[in-house]
Amino acid sequence: MTAQGRDFAVSAELGADLRKWRTRALAAGVTGAALTFAGIFLVSPFQFYRSYLWAYVFYVGVALGSLAWLMLQYLTGGAWGVVIRRPTEAAARTLPLIALMFLPILIGIPNLYQWSHTSAVAADSILQHKRVYLNVPFFLIRAAVYLAGWNLLAWLLNRWSAREDEGLAVHGKMVAVSGPGLVFWGFSITFMAIDWVLSLNPHWFSTIFGMLFMAGQGLSGMAFLITLLVLLSYRRPMSEVLTPRHLHDLGKLLLAMVMVWAYFTFSQFLIIWSGNLPDEITWYQNRLSGGWGYVGLLLVVGHFALPFALLLSRDLKRNFKLLAGIALFVLLMRFVDIYWLVAPDFSHGKFTLSWMDITAPVALGGIWLAYFLMQLEKRPLLPLGDAHLEEALQHGRE
Repeated sequence: MTAQGRDFAVSAELGADLRKWRTRALAAGVTGAALTFAGIFLVSPFQFYRSYLWAYVFYVGVALGSLAWLMLQYLTGGAWGVVIRRPTEAAARTLPLIALMFLPILIGIPNLYQWSHTSAVAADSILQHKRVYLNVPFFLIRAAVYLAGWNLLAWLLNRWSAREDEGLAVHGKMVAVSGPGLVFWGFSITFMAIDWVLSLNPHWFSTIFGMLFMAGQGLSGMAFLITLLVLLSYRRPMSEVLTPRHLHDLGKLLLAMVMVWAYFTFSQFLIIWSGNLPDEITWYQNRLSGGWGYVGLLLVVGHFALPFALLLSRDLKRNFKLLAGIALFVLLMRFVDIYWLVAPDFSHGKFTLSWMDITAPVALGGIWLAYFLMQLEKRPLLPLGDAHLEEALQHGRE
């Protein structure tokens, strides 16, 4: 039977699993949200916004990393991307929720960014120099452009993908929009990283900071997709589709992103530290003292050395459970990395961990995952109209 003649809709068994996972994720998200919002009154609004910010940045990375892989697959082709097409589309369709989740950041600007206070700008010559860029109206305009652009790309690609399933020849449109879309993604992620994270310490700057976030988002997206595919592989239709070769291809991409992230991270550190640049080195001093140095060491081992060494194994990349375990561990390290980038700017050189730093990612993650699973169930798990679908299925059996 040809690929177009097969049924790749969510099976009854898988649908029951998805609804069970969605219910549990939503319950965890609602509980986490209640506890996190209670922290405004029990702890302080300052801690609430700080915990919310780093958790939000992480889930933005998962959704946008998936969108980037979707556009890259359209540009490059290849069987590796067909099996992740529908999960990446479902993740892209969560971007309206991501935009809605930005509202607490908007409200919390005075609690997060010192450059938003007129008195702080008046007393600081550096902030006065940067106020043309770092001011609240322009910050909000840029955020609106990022969110609108991401949502537009997601809407177009999902709309045309649905029409392709109906037999319409729209693949060229998806390829045509993916090139400029990746360019927009790269620039928007760079400015997003500057606006939402780097400007927490407006005296510091790095020309590679945006590239560090691009690599991190690609890594987050691929780790999430691998974990999801392994979970889906236990039920039809993916149990009849996914093979070790598919996972091997995705495992190689995960290894590549681990190396790219490590390269950008070490490059930034090496240039600043070896140059002994006084205006920039304080950023690292805050992240290598007061207990934060142990977190940095954990990232060196857990975010790079360990997954790098394990993913070199061909057999491991073909083992569903082991590869999913590594991908899940990489996602955990992505949490640690984002926290290490954000939290030290508020802790004044001393390691701190609030209980809201745990409940906030549970809240956002539970709600986001529940919405993602709802989107995933809406369409067949493989793109029926894709001209390369049969090739992708045969690729897995070669």
